[in-house]
Amino acid sequence: MRLRQVTVVAAALGLLCVPAQAEARDISRDTLAADDGWAAYGTGTTGGAAADDAHVYTVTDRAGLVRALDGGSDTPKIIKIAGTIDANTDDDGDHLDCADYATDGYRLKKYLAAYDPRTWGSAKPSGPQEEARQASAAAQAERIVLPVGSNTTIVGLDKAVLKGASLQVRNADNVILRNLDLRDAYDCFPVWQPNTGGLGDWKTAYDTIWLNGATHVWVDHVTASDQGHPDSAEPTYFARNYLRHDGLLDITNGSDLVTVSWSRFAGHDKAMLVGSGDTATGDRGKLRVTLHHNQFESVVQRAPRVRFGQVHLYDNRYVVPEGAEYRYSLGASTESALYAENNAFHTPGHVEVADLVKSWNGTALHQSGTLFNGRPVDLLAIYNAYNSGSERDLTADVGWTPTLHTKIDSAAVADREVARGAGAGRIP
Repeated sequence: MRLRQVTVVAAALGLLCVPAQAEARDISRDTLAADDGWAAYGTGTTGGAAADDAHVYTVTDRAGLVRALDGGSDTPKIIKIAGTIDANTDDDGDHLDCADYATDGYRLKKYLAAYDPRTWGSAKPSGPQEEARQASAAAQAERIVLPVGSNTTIVGLDKAVLKGASLQVRNADNVILRNLDLRDAYDCFPVWQPNTGGLGDWKTAYDTIWLNGATHVWVDHVTASDQGHPDSAEPTYFARNYLRHDGLLDITNGSDLVTVSWSRFAGHDKAMLVGSGDTATGDRGKLRVTLHHNQFESVVQRAPRVRFGQVHLYDNRYVVPEGAEYRYSLGASTESALYAENNAFHTPGHVEVADLVKSWNGTALHQSGTLFNGRPVDLLAIYNAYNSGSERDLTADVGWTPTLHTKIDSAAVADREVARGAGAGRIP
């Protein structure tokens, strides 16, 4: 009997005495390696590694996260997210839905009736319902837009989720975002834009991560998706999809020196934009971005679309499931200099090699080592041959050669490694 008691006690103690090597590694003070992409250039990227103990936070709700972010201050800080945080909550932690934000008489049904193109025409929406929409949108933005300041590291602990939020790194330097599962930056109040694309379109407000004038940013082992409210489940109004999400990661307004690694972008339409617009000359000489070992899965377009920037795209994995909507992956726009090597694409039969690239005023694309459904292909040659009758050829000379990068594997090796290792919860 006594032997059994000793055994039970020993077993119980074993549950409490977890070996040190079994504990999760603390990644909160990790910094970017010296050669790991454009974010390593110059001063490098250290995030909040210099934070003192008073500025290391573990947060479990929106209120705690807002306090830790400190209004986007420059104070070195480390923020660890534990559990699931919902940005759509009030100060007491109670969930808020779209009806809670609606104000000044806004109703979607009234909005649709007011701005139906058959009666309203092509003018920009104005009047009571548009004003009510703007006021309602401002109420939601106050909750879900979270400013990230300079010298900040935000990391997720085991299975951490941040949903409904738009993390905005605006005019800040030296930021690290790692091991985060970011979901559903859902816009309750999209605006109708009658003149967009000739047919009109719905414009949404929130990127899951928005780098706006940001420099030295490392995004690593992040999962970003629309999980919870996929746009494919939304209705159409005015014969256009009623989109609720903007980009998963947009890098605009003169942002510079960014590395995005080992992340997963999934279940989304316009995933990643580099550059503000075709006339945004303030982006010229900036927008230097490295994208490596990322997975783009069920992404319709913009993976990425590049204007102006020098973007190094290597060892990434693209997956288009059977039956999924798809337009293109690599977008070459005004003065873009996209250097793509050793990327692997998996697509169903209706997607051809030439479909992987789309050009808007682009002039060049470097590509090498591309795998398409397991076969090596010359992506540039096939694109030019296929589109020679409708678009000007892209040249292979993008005017630069990347020098800041980690080991570049073959596309076949990277394909396997990324499938296993990309996304939140997969840091070795």
